[in-house]
Amino acid sequence: MQYRTFPKTGEAVSALGFGCMRLPVQQTEGNPIDRPEAIRMLRHAIDSGVTYVDTAFGYHNEESEVVVGLALQDGYREKVKLATKLPLWKVETYEDMERLLDIQLGRLQTDHVDFYLLHACNRNSFAKVKELGAFKFLEDMKAKGKIRFAGFSFHDDAETFRSIVDSWDKWDFCQVQMNVLDEFNQATMEGVRYAFSKKIGLVVMEPLRGGALTVRMPEEIKAIYKNSGFDRSAAEWAFRWVYDKPEFITILSGMSTMEQLEENLRIFDKAEPNCLSEKEKEILTSVRKAYEARVRVGCTGCEYCEAGCPMEIKIPEIFRPYDNAAMFDTLPRFYERYRKEVGENKCIKCGACEAICPQKISIREWLDTICAEANA
Repeated sequence: MQYRTFPKTGEAVSALGFGCMRLPVQQTEGNPIDRPEAIRMLRHAIDSGVTYVDTAFGYHNEESEVVVGLALQDGYREKVKLATKLPLWKVETYEDMERLLDIQLGRLQTDHVDFYLLHACNRNSFAKVKELGAFKFLEDMKAKGKIRFAGFSFHDDAETFRSIVDSWDKWDFCQVQMNVLDEFNQATMEGVRYAFSKKIGLVVMEPLRGGALTVRMPEEIKAIYKNSGFDRSAAEWAFRWVYDKPEFITILSGMSTMEQLEENLRIFDKAEPNCLSEKEKEILTSVRKAYEARVRVGCTGCEYCEAGCPMEIKIPEIFRPYDNAAMFDTLPRFYERYRKEVGENKCIKCGACEAICPQKISIREWLDTICAEANA
């Protein structure tokens, strides 16, 4: 196992982090966590050198923190750096923040969390908790010893990411979605480098895009890997793209089976920065471009169009999943969901959305096309 150090805190952690959002589950009503297997996997990971464990208030219907707390008994808590997150959607007052943290500490059976994050920050949720005193809360919790380091996880655009980074000079770390397809999306690699220049260490989530980069590969992507001259799984290619970059301190993987864990332990045995050759970088760039060529609409999800729609159509919530389905060959699943949740195209062809779309997308035409395809 390779280890990397957060630049501001000096904490060394394993390059592979155990993400506890996709723990093994029982095939019964509600899909509760298979607790014995999850505990076995977590302890095996720790025994094999994993030192960063990440969970959150809401994961697995609020069961994840409980199971992590059980797994970290018998001396395992002292072997890891524990991360969890404040559920911003549950925060309405300043007092809610510490109340929720105390609930989490109880579930985790610990008196402190090493890495504590404001969960899933976007422009609106961050503005709300900032106004409620989130920075004071984080400082107070540090002073009380309930958390050691303060950060945020992020899902929005690059401009918002920079504004959050610049909003407080005491961020210790942050967590971003990053993989071979997201170099220019969400926080972007340019944003990552900006944060790192301020000594903010980066934690990566979704390095495999929720598994989509390994289980739903189009034929042209398979061909690129097959003809690359390297004998590697798609998972290894995807992980190598991420851990090549020195800005990323730990890379979270949501592992559901012991087989996945064992493969990841093997892959991360030599997870060194700057490991990719120019040829390998070219191969991975070809993979990204091949996926991007499958995108149909190209919606960035800025939501400007919604502000101008008199019918209140949630246009990005149609376009983004449609593009994602086109990328990963899951259009039948998208069509089924469309028929169930949208059903018909309510667009009145006024054109207000297109007048303010920064991408100059033919929104009316695409709404017609998608509806026709789904109901064909």
